[in-house]
Amino acid sequence: MDSPQFTTEPSSNDTVERDFTVSDVPGLRSSASGADRAPLMFDVIIAGCGPTGAMLAAELRLHDVRVLVLEKETEPVSFVRIVGLHIRSLELMAMRGLLDRVRAHGRQRPAAGFFAAINKPAPQGLDSAHAYLLGIPQPVIVRLLEEHATQLGAQVRRDCAVADLEQDDEGVTVELDDGEQLRTRYLVGCDGGRSTVRKLLGVGFPGEPSRTETLMGEMEVGVPQEEIAAKVTEIGETNKRFWLRPFGEGAYSVVVPAAGVSDRAEPPTLEDFKQQLRAVAGTDFGVHSPRWLSRFGDATRLAERYRVGRVLLAGDAAHIHPPTGGQGLNLGVQDAFNLGWKLAAQIRGWAPETLLDTYQAERHPVAADVLDNTRAQMELHSTEPGPQAVRRLLTELMDFDEVNRYLIEKITAIGIRYDFGAGPDLLGRRLPDIDVRHGHLYGLLHRGRGLLLDRTERLTVGGWSDRVDYLADPTAALDVPCVLLRPDGHVAWIGDDQQDLDDHLSRWFGKPGGGLCPPQSAQAV
Repeated sequence: MDSPQFTTEPSSNDTVERDFTVSDVPGLRSSASGADRAPLMFDVIIAGCGPTGAMLAAELRLHDVRVLVLEKETEPVSFVRIVGLHIRSLELMAMRGLLDRVRAHGRQRPAAGFFAAINKPAPQGLDSAHAYLLGIPQPVIVRLLEEHATQLGAQVRRDCAVADLEQDDEGVTVELDDGEQLRTRYLVGCDGGRSTVRKLLGVGFPGEPSRTETLMGEMEVGVPQEEIAAKVTEIGETNKRFWLRPFGEGAYSVVVPAAGVSDRAEPPTLEDFKQQLRAVAGTDFGVHSPRWLSRFGDATRLAERYRVGRVLLAGDAAHIHPPTGGQGLNLGVQDAFNLGWKLAAQIRGWAPETLLDTYQAERHPVAADVLDNTRAQMELHSTEPGPQAVRRLLTELMDFDEVNRYLIEKITAIGIRYDFGAGPDLLGRRLPDIDVRHGHLYGLLHRGRGLLLDRTERLTVGGWSDRVDYLADPTAALDVPCVLLRPDGHVAWIGDDQQDLDDHLSRWFGKPGGGLCPPQSAQAV
């Protein structure tokens, strides 16, 4: 939704931030003196241009932050693996005006059957205007998010990767694999489960190694579709890690348990697929002409810290888990959405003292919960009698609406509530895309700013108007007088008292008039 209220922030290459010293972080040392350091070239360098890195770059550019994204691959991946955008990720796309663009490339299906592939219908009345799953090819969503970031001004360099780093009081020196050195205020590792950035930081990555492995690929078959469908139905009753699904143009998506756990860096062969299909199904279905082949395990790990000084981790660099429930890409994109505005606030100079620390405080527990629910789902995928008995029991329990709804909200991340202190249940939750004057709420969040939604028409954002917008709307579909939204759409305050509001504006958006950009007048829409 466009409105005279929402104008682009003035461009500036002059950025400030709060003081930081290496002594704040035990074990880090300062590098050369200021006179010997290379000048700062960027505000943020992001290692990795997957969905997490591209989303983070775009979020930072909304606040005029100078961003460079480094991607070790020369070209985007060519194989077409379908991923699912869950409800919360679709909401985030809507908040930034991306949903129509993304939805045009995907296929919608009901928000059901996620938890351990237990086939139950979606609960009625899920609290979202986007209560569905969007299946979309992974290369497409990566391309769309990268295009979004570059259109906003982010730079992307391919065929280069981080080889070393050293941070000091003023920034981070990043050495690339070709020996080139770059300087940045902050570095964010979005470089996957084998993250170089995380390893260079020495951040622990505790958890469990893979115990099982699954082969996944796309190939053609040599038997009739009816024969395949009958065999998949038969085996699928007990083995949820096996399927062959038509993928268009004569190709099938094939998933089958591997014979054991091997080095994931080495792709499987077509013969590996044939052997395992024969072992599981008694036939290899005449598979041939593979388009791509890969493997994945069930390793489950969570970084001990998401931040060490000026270096942060997001996405798979911070957490890995089995793909059951389809949460991985979504979790990373949501990390980026949480981190982006906070890191931008730090660089722009208006962040409250502890704002950047709330990234780990909020997202680390979310990842821990995802790891736990994927552990549980993997147990329910087992063909052993005990897990199968638990699976049958849970299948019965999911006939109760409350159980089914709870699990769907967990998987799709719309049940998340950050701990903002005592208050109504809505506090800390994301606000759905409710109807407001002249449109929908998420249309007002495209620029990544905070928003005061005032049903009383008596409050003001005052000196915070350079980073918080204002909408007076007594008809808004809310049962509370006013809400203050963070740029990620989470409710930061509920009430109708101006002084209490000012206190919470300070908590989340710093001192009034404290940003670099001159205040913009916040008009009623």
